[in-house]
Amino acid sequence: MTDYLTNVEKIATDIVAKNAIEVDQAGVFPQAAINALRDTGMLGLISAKSVGGLGQGPRAAALVVERLARECASTAMVTCMHYTAAIVIEKYGAEAVRKQLAQGGHLATLAFSEAGSRSHFWAPVSTAARDPNGICINAKKNWVTSAHHATLYVWSSKPVAAEGASTLWLVPSASSGISIAGRFDGLGLRGNDSTPVTAENVLIPTHAMLGEDGQGLAIMLDTVLPLFNVLTAATGIGLMEGATAAACNHVTGTRYDYLDSALSELPTIRAYLARMRITTDQARCLWLDTLHALETNREDVMLRVLECKAASGESATQVLDTAMRVCGGAAFRREVGVERRFRDARAGTVMAPTTDQLYDFIGKAICGLPVF
Repeated sequence: MTDYLTNVEKIATDIVAKNAIEVDQAGVFPQAAINALRDTGMLGLISAKSVGGLGQGPRAAALVVERLARECASTAMVTCMHYTAAIVIEKYGAEAVRKQLAQGGHLATLAFSEAGSRSHFWAPVSTAARDPNGICINAKKNWVTSAHHATLYVWSSKPVAAEGASTLWLVPSASSGISIAGRFDGLGLRGNDSTPVTAENVLIPTHAMLGEDGQGLAIMLDTVLPLFNVLTAATGIGLMEGATAAACNHVTGTRYDYLDSALSELPTIRAYLARMRITTDQARCLWLDTLHALETNREDVMLRVLECKAASGESATQVLDTAMRVCGGAAFRREVGVERRFRDARAGTVMAPTTDQLYDFIGKAICGLPVF
């Protein structure tokens, strides 16, 4: 077992699992887990070894996020967004920032979603304009995970001058003119600190541009989307694994005293659990095949990237619905560990690109039509 898997197993068991209920109930950011990831070098998991990172790829990031998600989807989502932002910074950022991130000096996140374009993340309406002192950006970002806690935003805007849909920037969260909305108080993923962020005449240096002006969409599709989709799929798979284990624990440990039998002795209960296991394994197989397609640059890689998030999101809601049924009234109690995951699983289908958008993209792809 490699060091990063040993580290994430210990963090998931000793910290994430123990804090998951409090993170959800109080809606608090999973700071202890992020501190542990930083202390073990895991925030630099996919940063190059040449800048002090661990030099791992998408598979390692996916396995880490999946393991965290079994215990706490909020922690998994914060980590997912950090790794997705980190891969852009690693590819296009300045060496000094790459070194800082690799060594745990930054928690990063994406700032793509906007009030003006909703889940159409590829079409920002925010602006970036030349200024005597650099670049002036203005925007209303709708959902930014880790908004209060991230130190770096990978930010999208309209191009400054070039043709194209967007340009990407590296924006420090402490920049003058950045304002962050109040705490997130939502149905699920309650600890992921996902809130609106507004930029009003924020000045950043011209060298904060990530890639070339107007090339934001290409970077989103070639660099961001593949990793983001496999990591959000990992979150769904982790939720399914956690729920299946919780449901099995409940039915094997709960008895009909008057019959001297456990719930697991009922054929209907076992059949529901079997469906949960099969659905989870099907989603996992597609996810692992997507990782293999990414690693080998297989011809169908983009199709698999689109499919894995859609499949995981739909499967997670199905498995968690079944888990609620299997555990009955007890499922409504937080200590059973099902209702929290039931709520968290709902995010996968509506997080951009939404499942409905992915179905459209997949349909276009298999019909030979342009996807974007």
